[in-house]
Amino acid sequence: MNAQELWNKYKKINPSIGDDIDAWQFGVEADLLAQLVLEGTKTATASAYDLYAVDNDPLPEVGSYDVVLDSQDQAVCIIQIKKVSVVPFNQVSAEHAFKEGEGDRTLAYWRDVHENFFKPYYNEYGLTFNGDSQIVLEEFEVVYPKL
Repeated sequence: MNAQELWNKYKKINPSIGDDIDAWQFGVEADLLAQLVLEGTKTATASAYDLYAVDNDPLPEVGSYDVVLDSQDQAVCIIQIKKVSVVPFNQVSAEHAFKEGEGDRTLAYWRDVHENFFKPYYNEYGLTFNGDSQIVLEEFEVVYPKL
């Protein structure tokens, strides 16, 4: 099922979501991460603040809805953003790392994986990634389909 089809199904239940769809995949392991979201293990994510400016994209907003896609651009579920904050990379908490649901769910694992993920993107745009780089933290919940 594509994003529009899933959106239309959810819109019958919650017409207030409107018509604008934001659909995306998670990082490098889109299928695994989408499955973790669907299972309720992954309830948070992180992105690089500086890259929003480079792409001229707005920051995520509390209350907004997104369609999570798998690696084949098939819709997995719809999430609602519950919390958004911006903090330096070196101040991301162990609690947030745990909520991201990846690997062994420790802060050390989170830092290693995310530093390795963010650095090439920063380099691509002539930016420098370090411990003070601002990170956008999101917390969300699956709203459709309900588990």
